[in-house]
Amino acid sequence: MKTIGCIISFLTVLCACAQQKEKNNSDLAPAAEEFVVEKLVSGITIGWGMDWLPDGSMLITEKSGKLYRFKNGEKTEISNPPKVYHHGQGGLLDIRLHPDYRKNGWIYLTYASDEGPGNGGNTAVMRCRIEGNSLTDKEVLYKATPNTTAGQHFGSRLAFDTEGFLYFSVGDRGDRDTNPQDISRDGGKVYRLQDDGKIPKDNPFVHAENAKPAVFSYGHRNPQGMVRHPGTGAIWIHEHGPKGGDEINIIKKGANYGWPEITYGVNYDGTAITDKTEKKGMENPVFYWTPSIAPCGMDFVSGDKFPAWQGKLLVGSLKFGYVEMLTFENNKVVKREKLIDLGRTRNVRTGPDGYIYISVEGEGIFRLLPKNQ
Repeated sequence: MKTIGCIISFLTVLCACAQQKEKNNSDLAPAAEEFVVEKLVSGITIGWGMDWLPDGSMLITEKSGKLYRFKNGEKTEISNPPKVYHHGQGGLLDIRLHPDYRKNGWIYLTYASDEGPGNGGNTAVMRCRIEGNSLTDKEVLYKATPNTTAGQHFGSRLAFDTEGFLYFSVGDRGDRDTNPQDISRDGGKVYRLQDDGKIPKDNPFVHAENAKPAVFSYGHRNPQGMVRHPGTGAIWIHEHGPKGGDEINIIKKGANYGWPEITYGVNYDGTAITDKTEKKGMENPVFYWTPSIAPCGMDFVSGDKFPAWQGKLLVGSLKFGYVEMLTFENNKVVKREKLIDLGRTRNVRTGPDGYIYISVEGEGIFRLLPKNQ
C-alpha cells in the first residue's frame, strides 16, 4: 500500500507540473503600455547588481570583479573592490546602498570570496564607502563557510527591511542533501544582520544549539532575486528550481521553504527528486514556474513613469531572455505578461527616477522610458 501511495503522489506531482508547463509554455501576452528602449551602458559582460548614488550616478557590479560608476554617458571603473573568487556562478554579485546613505555613506556588496580555510570559496557580505573613484573603509560582515570548489549556487541578493535590517541570500552551493535543511550550516539560507554586521537579538535561531545565528529562513536552493514589498514591507525572493520549480517566496521569520524535501522540479536528467510538493511545517511558494525560466533579478514597479504598471513585479529570465511582469492580488498571480525580450537578463530594477533598468548579459544596461513622456 505504501508503494501504491508513493506512485499516486508522484503521478499527482507530474500532473500538476504538466498543467503548469502547458500554462508556462503558452506565449505570454505583451505588456499593453508602450515604451521606448534605449541602450544606456555598454562594455559590461555580466552586470550583476545596480544601485544609485544620491547624485544620480549608477553603480554597477561586473561579475568578473569590477565595479563601475556611470553618469552622464561616462563609465568609470572604481578601484580597490573586494578580491573575488571568480569561479562558475561566483564573482562580484549584488550591491545596495544603506537606506540612510546620505548620512553614513555605507555601500553593501555580496561576492564570492576565498578567504578562510579550505579550497575554493563561498559567499561573503561587505560594507564599504566610496571616496572619489576608490572604495574605502571595507569591512567583511559575514563570510559563509566552508569554502568549496563547487561552481554553483552562491546566491546572492541584498535588501533592507523597513526597520533597517540587512537581508542577503546564499545558495545551497550545490550540496542540496546537506546544507539547506541544516541550520548549523551555511548555504540554502536567507540571513538577517544589523547594518553593522551584528546579529539581531530577535533572529529566530539565536538560542538554538549549534545554529548559525544569522539565519532568518532556510530550505532554499539558489535565491537570485530579493526585494522589499513597497506596501507591506515584507521581503520577497525568487529562487532557481532544478529542472522546473523556480519559486517566488515571501520570507517569514524562522520558516522552512522545503528544498529539497518538497519541490515542483525534477533532476536535470528527468528523474524524481521527491514525490512531495508540500509537507507539514514547510512553506509553499506563492508562485512557481514549470518549466524553469531561470529567474534572476526582481523589483516592483514604483514611481510615476509607468502608472499602469504600478506595483507589478518584474522578473528577469536568464533562460528565455525576457523580462516577465506579474500582477498579484492577495499574494496570488492573476496575470503574466512579457515586458520585453532583450537577451539573457541578469537584473531588473526600477531606478529612483522611475525608469526601468535592465541588465542583459553580453550587452550592458538598457533603460525603458514611457513613449509619450
